[in-house]
Amino acid sequence: MTPTEMFIKTLTNLKTGDLSLLRTHAGQGLDESLEGFDLFTGIWWPLREKNQAAPRRSVAWLIAKLYAFCPIHQERGCALAAQLRRCRPSEQFFKKCDRLLLLPNDRLEPALQWAIGTLASNKLRLDWVQLTDDLSIWERETTRLRWAEQLLENREEK
Repeated sequence: MTPTEMFIKTLTNLKTGDLSLLRTHAGQGLDESLEGFDLFTGIWWPLREKNQAAPRRSVAWLIAKLYAFCPIHQERGCALAAQLRRCRPSEQFFKKCDRLLLLPNDRLEPALQWAIGTLASNKLRLDWVQLTDDLSIWERETTRLRWAEQLLENREEK
């Protein structure tokens, strides 16, 4: 199991109260609350100590808050951009996706909340591991290009 898979597994095993606490930290930095910091470091630090390849702290914090916001089921192969394409997108939808692709990592949270909420409202699953790995290399143009290609594919994923 990869460090990212271990991190996602830990998130999916969190209790309702812990998810609720993480939800209250939406839009906040890790250093803004002692309770949030303690909960997060209890999840992330043991993984990081075992393997330096664990997701970066900033990415892991973002993923933890997003998962708490909308804990949709983890499923391999359900990349966010490809899943969004299945939502029968409109022109306005594509404009939101375009804006998401242009955002720097530290400003992605609201756009990703929208995207994940869209998946949830369409009863779609998400590959949280892939999302975490993608956000870890978000600054690479190839990552954003892959997302754009997945959003614009002519065929619908099954």
